[in-house]
Amino acid sequence: MTESGPVDPDTLRLFFALWPDDATRDALNRAGKWLHQHLGGRRMRAETLHITLVFLGSTPAEQLDALTACVDAAQADAFELVLDQAGYWRHNRIGWLGASQAPPQHLELVDAVNAALQGAGFAVDARPHVPHVTLLRNSAGGEVPECMPVHWPISDFVLVASRREVDGMHYDVIRRWPLA
Repeated sequence: MTESGPVDPDTLRLFFALWPDDATRDALNRAGKWLHQHLGGRRMRAETLHITLVFLGSTPAEQLDALTACVDAAQADAFELVLDQAGYWRHNRIGWLGASQAPPQHLELVDAVNAALQGAGFAVDARPHVPHVTLLRNSAGGEVPECMPVHWPISDFVLVASRREVDGMHYDVIRRWPLA
């Protein structure tokens, strides 16, 4: 049982994401410390930092093979993502680091994964994709100064299962897909 109720072992909470390498994770963690000094709140643990590409939510475990097979067809090129804009969303009290301009390869990757999933009958979130890393939760907000950019080389994407535990969310990378 978790804080949110009983766990159904036959259901996984899934999302596709960009998962940082160690050097990028360290740079994102430093950015989180910096933003925390300005906005307060609760910092995200370094091992949870990522950019969600497509959120699926609760998915029957029996669909995992079909899910991964359909995404095998998603094609995109490797690219560098420059996270050069810090911000704060008042509606959910989140401090974030994002890209002022997403490279076309990033949006092509999101579109390719969405199209593969929709083609296989999986429901996807129709809201526009905003590439960002959540660094703070429960922040009071405030003036967000200019930040030092984080350069993130993107060479793959992953499927992640999330699970809530007493100490917060934990993420397990289920599968990784390389980019061309």
